[in-house]
Formats: sequence, C-alpha cells, structure tokens
Amino acid sequence: MNIKIYTMYFVPEFGSAPILMNELATYLASRGHNIKIITTFSRQRKESNYKRFSFTTEQRDGFSITRFWTVAWPGPLGRLLAWNIYVFWCMLDIFSVRKDDILFLRLPPLQLGLFGILAKKIRRIKVILDVQDIHPDLAIESHILNNPLLIRISKVLEKLVYKSADLIIVISEGFKKNLLNKGVPPGKIRVVPNWADTGFLRELPRNNHISEKFSLGNKFVIMYSGTVSLSNFLSLERILEVADLLRDNPDILFVIVGEGLKKESLLKKANKLNLPNVRFMPFLPYDDLPYLLASSDILLVPLDTDKAEISVPSKLYSFMAAGRPILCMANRESETARIVGETNCGVCVTPEDVSRIKDIIQELKNSDETRKSMARSARAYVLDNFSKEKILKIHDDLILSLQ
Repeated sequence: MNIKIYTMYFVPEFGSAPILMNELATYLASRGHNIKIITTFSRQRKESNYKRFSFTTEQRDGFSITRFWTVAWPGPLGRLLAWNIYVFWCMLDIFSVRKDDILFLRLPPLQLGLFGILAKKIRRIKVILDVQDIHPDLAIESHILNNPLLIRISKVLEKLVYKSADLIIVISEGFKKNLLNKGVPPGKIRVVPNWADTGFLRELPRNNHISEKFSLGNKFVIMYSGTVSLSNFLSLERILEVADLLRDNPDILFVIVGEGLKKESLLKKANKLNLPNVRFMPFLPYDDLPYLLASSDILLVPLDTDKAEISVPSKLYSFMAAGRPILCMANRESETARIVGETNCGVCVTPEDVSRIKDIIQELKNSDETRKSMARSARAYVLDNFSKEKILKIHDDLILSLQ
C-alpha cells in the first residue's frame, strides 16, 4: 500500500515523536508498504545540512522523506506559526497525492486535519488521524487559547476534522472518551497506545559511562527526561519545590533532561530558588538514552492535574522498559495513575501534594528492595503489553483494514 505519513517532527529531531514515527515508518516499509514521510527540518538545523534550503528530499531505511522549512521560534506564538507554515506546505503537497494513497496524519497540529479534509474531497483517498494530544482542549486548559471567538472556531474545526477522517487512532481510553463526548462515532475510534523499544530500552547497570561522565554515580538521582511542555510544566515546578524541601540532603539530586516550550520558565524558577540539588541537562544523543535512564534511581512521569484526561505521556512506557521505579505525578483518577497503580511499578501522587512527594522520595531512597520490585514489575508489564513489535503490528493491521 502507498502510505504518506505527515508529521511535524522526524529524526534527527529530538523527542519521542520523531523516534516513534521513524520506528513506525521503518516497520511499515519492512512490511512491503511504499512509505513517504512529509515533515519539517530539524529545529537544530543550524548544525545540519538543511539550513540553505526551503525543502529537501532524501532516502533512508527503505522510505523517502520530504522536509519543508518552517520557523524554529520559541514560545506559543512561534509554535503556532511553525504549525501553520507546515500545514501550508502540506496543502501544496496535495498535488502529489494519488487516489490509492492512504494519508496518516499525526496530530497536533489540529490544522493538519484541514489538509486531510481537502485531500479527501479532491483525491477520494483514506485518511487516518493519529491523535497524540487533544486540541484545542489542551491549549484552552493551559490558557494559551482564551479568546472566545478563536475557541469557537477551533472547536468547529475539530468537529470537521474528526468527521472527515476514516479512522482515528487515540493513545488512551481517556482520549476515546473525550472524542465520544464530542459526538465522534465509536466505530471510527481505535485505542492504540504508544510503544517502547524493549530491545533498545532495557535494564542496564546503574554505574555506566553516562553516570560517570555527569558525576551521577554517588547521588540518589530523581530524573525527568523529555519535553518540558504545556502538559507537565506545573508538575515540574512542584518538583522544584520538593527539591527546595530536600536541599539539606546532599546525596539527593534532581536531574531534568530535555528542552521544550516551558523550559526557560522552569529555569527561571530554579534560579530564583537557588537550588543546589537540581541540574538541567540538554537532550543527549539517542544512543545514550538507555544509559541515561539507567543512571537514575527514580524516573519522573509528571502530568498536570487538569491535563490528566487529555494527555498520556508516552515516556511512561519507555521509563518502564528501562527498569526503574516510576514516580507518577498525576490525578489519581487518570489513566496514567491507573497503569502505575495496577502494575505496582511505582507510586502516584497528585502534583500539588509537595510534602507527600518529598516523603515518597525519602521512603524509596531507604528501600532498595521496594525499588527493585517496582522496577521488575515495570519491565515485565511493558514486555507483555507495550512492546514495539506488538503495537506496530496493530498499526499495520488497522491500515490494511482500510483497503
């Protein structure tokens, strides 16, 4: 089958989205599908070979990639502009869409659904939406979108986008419930969680070349690795408050690895508190990720309380695959909290309960056996339920069902 995957971010871009989409494309190509990726240049393109072009094409791993230029400005307005420029390029790409193509659109941006609507009307093709965040809900809850007229327009757009799609893949039951409440027919929706590469992300020794390089070996490390985003920023702020309460424990270190829309705000708060036990690090090369996660004693999965129903962090499965206990900061009624509780892979607490988070960290620090038990449970559950091979086959079967 001819499958065109439209995704804002793709390797060598950092983050989970580029990696997951690369793994999906590679798998589908290995199954004999003709795969084309339509994406953007990496935001780190000043270090790349792309900076002099408005678009390029390339071949890798059995599929083709078309990359378009867009802005890489920080902040919500910069992100919105980048999304809209990308959607503009996708609209122009409609002339390359053939009648036998299947379009796989990774949302956000929600505006990408407009391209799906147009392509469906002109080319009569099948459209799959892969919904990773519920917009405009997330923007509204984060107070990024607060103009009543723009909110109404966004909700009309959302309804049209879902109505036009042939298949909508969501990553959790909570997402499905959200769409059902908006009138999306249940027959269109399939719940397919994101996956973890359990061969790549695995249990490794606590002391390794990464822990040695960053002097983490003699510390009890509580680590977050990922994007500092609209869905976890407030929870990460609470972690800084926990660090403040534990500043007199010199052997406890909080490590925040990554970039994102809200990182600068987080850095400002950390500097204001003058925390000696918090360290910020940039993303490391992807090949170092298993060793980075292995350098931790506890891995953080932060999810702001009011985002719990409209965001499920895919990093949960990656962290579980790494064989480390999970400290989940989320509404106890959320699906993320349910998974952590049912699998006994960690502890879940509401982000606002800073004192309890501090106590949990101290309790886990003092119990090696509890941490080992949680780590074993985490790894076993991912192997049974969220392995790359299992979830990618589900995607392939769903795509084939549209023939």
